[in-house]
Amino acid sequence: MRKLFNLTIAATLLYALTSLLHACSEEPDCSMTDNRGMIVCNVCQVDPTLGTAMRDTLDSLTVTAAGTDSVIINRMAQVTAFSLPLQYAADSTELIFHYRGQATDTLVIRHTNQPYFVSMDCGYQMQQSITDIRYTRRSIDSIYIANPEANINGTKNLDIFY
Repeated sequence: MRKLFNLTIAATLLYALTSLLHACSEEPDCSMTDNRGMIVCNVCQVDPTLGTAMRDTLDSLTVTAAGTDSVIINRMAQVTAFSLPLQYAADSTELIFHYRGQATDTLVIRHTNQPYFVSMDCGYQMQQSITDIRYTRRSIDSIYIANPEANINGTKNLDIFY
């Protein structure tokens, strides 16, 4: 009788351990949906002797969302690259670049927003793609779209030439 009792307890513990391990393996991995796609911008200039693009540095940069009090980048120093979000609820995002002193530039990014279903546990994520760019030319000379797809892996999207 004692052997039967020990066997029953061992089987119950083994079942419980197997169920616990099985339950853990079925947890959804939503880490990819927790990250919001951003556009990565490089600060560039044209090398006057070779006529080729090269990295540049801004002394200071603040970026705000137009028409709101949202500050996206606050007085970032020695800027060579930065990331910007795109709006989910609109097909364009308007940003104001504030440089040292009173100079500003406005950047309007037109984009598509395509929701896609990830899973029942993780929900939806938004795929965004740049379709057009307009900007003022106070400090910005030109902008080149290197990759139109917003991403979470740090891939460069825009080269902003000053």
